[in-house]
Amino acid sequence: MRVRRLGAGERDVARRLFALMAEVFGEGGEPLSDAYVDRLLGREDFWAVAAFEDDDPVGGLTAHTLPMTRSESAEIFIFDIAVHADHQRRGVGRQLVTLLREEAAREGIETVFVPADDEDEHALDFYRALGGVPSPVTIFTFSSGG
Repeated sequence: MRVRRLGAGERDVARRLFALMAEVFGEGGEPLSDAYVDRLLGREDFWAVAAFEDDDPVGGLTAHTLPMTRSESAEIFIFDIAVHADHQRRGVGRQLVTLLREEAAREGIETVFVPADDEDEHALDFYRALGGVPSPVTIFTFSSGG
């Protein structure tokens, strides 16, 4: 199992990873243009981390670096993490988060955080097992549709 951050020029791998993540979440999606994927992968503040078996992505995460205003620092927000069902409970998710935390630390970023639905016991147990400490928060969502 290899785990690494994707970068500029890895459009095809990124597309395969994003499709895998959508499949794991049971979500649809729309085709992403080459220009959009290239811009996304070229951003220093966007993280796409993939776990590979041979050359096939079997899991991944996406995250965003958020600059802080209380100090000249940043935190990383994990937006999505998904592992193909055939590879769950094999340490893939742990490797993804570990790599993200290690690379973030090398960049001087100490805090990585992730939201988890209160009903998702699997996710809550997973993040606790990684040493995460839960913080009670309510997230409000605003959409342009109402």
